[in-house]
Amino acid sequence: MSHSLTVPAFEFTQGDSPLLISMPHSGLALTAEVEAGLSAQAKKLPDTDWFIPELYDFFESLGVSCIKANYSRYVIDLNRPYDDKPLYTTKTTGLFPDILFEDSPVFDQGKAPNDEHKAFCKNEIWKPYHTTIEQELARLKAKFGYAILFDAHSIAAQVPMLFDGTLPDFNWGTNQGASCHESLANAVTQVVQPYYTQVVNGRFKGGYITRQYGQPDNNIHAIQLELSQATYLNEGILKNHRYELDQQKIPVIKEQLKSIITSILKVNL
Repeated sequence: MSHSLTVPAFEFTQGDSPLLISMPHSGLALTAEVEAGLSAQAKKLPDTDWFIPELYDFFESLGVSCIKANYSRYVIDLNRPYDDKPLYTTKTTGLFPDILFEDSPVFDQGKAPNDEHKAFCKNEIWKPYHTTIEQELARLKAKFGYAILFDAHSIAAQVPMLFDGTLPDFNWGTNQGASCHESLANAVTQVVQPYYTQVVNGRFKGGYITRQYGQPDNNIHAIQLELSQATYLNEGILKNHRYELDQQKIPVIKEQLKSIITSILKVNL
């Protein structure tokens, strides 16, 4: 079977500041092979980082570079290593997820894409995405003397398979302080308004992207934000696996995110 992409692997916008925002899990596109095999539950794309591009749509006005994936994490998870080595000791999903966060199968039995399709996705989606991140961080570092990568994610407030209880609103990951200078983590946490809850290096310490590119000794800093979807989704219809923005929450969370990105641009690294 010949493989092809129906849309580009990602969209990249180049800015004029030291910051690159990455959005690896907001994509909704599927390859024909993946779409044909998805379980009924997976077809709702429940583990998507819903509406992340809309939440950060101010990035161009701040001169920030941005790379956002177009394909669903069920096609290939761009926040996992190329060799698919596990990132967590607890239960999690890999480069080619086979379980949903609710612990049911991604694919109907016998309908998961084959190794040839996986190799295609690694070459045509994963490699170009990461090559672009590498090249942009190198460009920013050459121009400004340092570069910052902000990995933008979101997740349901409650995912029993992954963690107990309810997540704080803002879940910052710096790989236990190894992926960025502490002044960066301090800057973002200090501007989070008191009506939001937050934690640094709680359940989420940063995925592959944060760990791979965050090299503060090399003047490249990376931080991940796992934003609780309770901060911006309409929770009344969420239980039916319907995802829409809550129009009352949106102005508040967008103003908060804009102040966070602005604070990053002011950090003296």
